[in-house]
Amino acid sequence: MTAFYPTQKELEDWVASIWDLAKNTKCEAHILEENGFSDRLGVFHFSEEFRYVQFSPQSMDTFYGYWQPAHSTPAPLLVHVPGYGAEMSTHPALVREGYNVLHICPLGYVTPEGPDESKKENTDWPVLPNTVSSQGEKGYKNWLANCLMAIDWAMNQPEVLRDRVSFFGTSQGGGGALLLGSLYHEHGVRCVAADLPFLTHFMLADGCGAYGRASRGFRYLEEPAAGWKALGFIDTLSHAYRLTVPVLLTAGGKDDTCPPETIDALFNRLPGTRSLTYLKNGVHRYSNEFIPLASAWFRLYA
Repeated sequence: MTAFYPTQKELEDWVASIWDLAKNTKCEAHILEENGFSDRLGVFHFSEEFRYVQFSPQSMDTFYGYWQPAHSTPAPLLVHVPGYGAEMSTHPALVREGYNVLHICPLGYVTPEGPDESKKENTDWPVLPNTVSSQGEKGYKNWLANCLMAIDWAMNQPEVLRDRVSFFGTSQGGGGALLLGSLYHEHGVRCVAADLPFLTHFMLADGCGAYGRASRGFRYLEEPAAGWKALGFIDTLSHAYRLTVPVLLTAGGKDDTCPPETIDALFNRLPGTRSLTYLKNGVHRYSNEFIPLASAWFRLYA
């Protein structure tokens, strides 16, 4: 199926189109005065300085971020993106280590009041099948454009060193961090830390775990090849040649959702400094190992 993947030129054009979408979409942002709290989010507030940020892009759904500024500034920026469940999370330990941290929840799937269930299709978030059915023109294209809008806002905050941004996340967040590392190639990216990354080697993982979500998108296409090309745009393997910065990966030996073989294949394609931590008994969940590993990686490279 990789024969249907986009050419390098098509991938470069797709990346450029995301930048164009983000730059040409007016996006208002304001920090919310009330932190709010919902146990549905799993967000715990450790500082009065931490705040939700509401992003309102023109002709797109409102989405939210969570801004956690460093105590001593200016400082590098770490950007965290969520797993497929669209959960929000805070990272006070990384703030204490001297980083600004922005968590982004694209597409408005989760708000300060909790998940927006009206955006689900078949009880699930539709970002992956929408990517397939739109042939790469929606879904993750808009997801990534939302991220660029939020990062642009963060980079214009006085606390942030504009030329020092790094990305991290788990599962979809890991895959998303890698895609953002690709998008910020030559735009100030310093490193990436991707935990059990989803969106990696669709052909090898076809139908496994979370990858089965893509099948719904193929139902709207006359030619399956168009769907495979769309998956090629978001497959981190397609972006490996652009990931020239240091990349940290983890893989779980018992992960049936994002099989370790897919992550190993990505590791073998990365052209720069790289590290793969294989957790022999690791399953698909947030692990105790990742944040300490990522923190050390950031100290070295962010």
